[in-house]
Amino acid sequence: MSDINYNEAMIRLESILAQLEEGKKSVDELAELVQEAAQLVKICKSKLKTTEEEIQRAFEGA
Repeated sequence: MSDINYNEAMIRLESILAQLEEGKKSVDELAELVQEAAQLVKICKSKLKTTEEEIQRAFEGA
């Protein structure tokens, strides 16, 4: 899943949120969705941090 890009991760997170809001999932399905969402949030945070560092390096070199 780490090869997913930021936009794809956000789209998937929105989909998971919609499913959670429906309230029609079993406990097992909910647990899986929450775990997947946690992984996606971690990926998004990492990508944002990397982008922030790249921007800072770019401005340092300017």
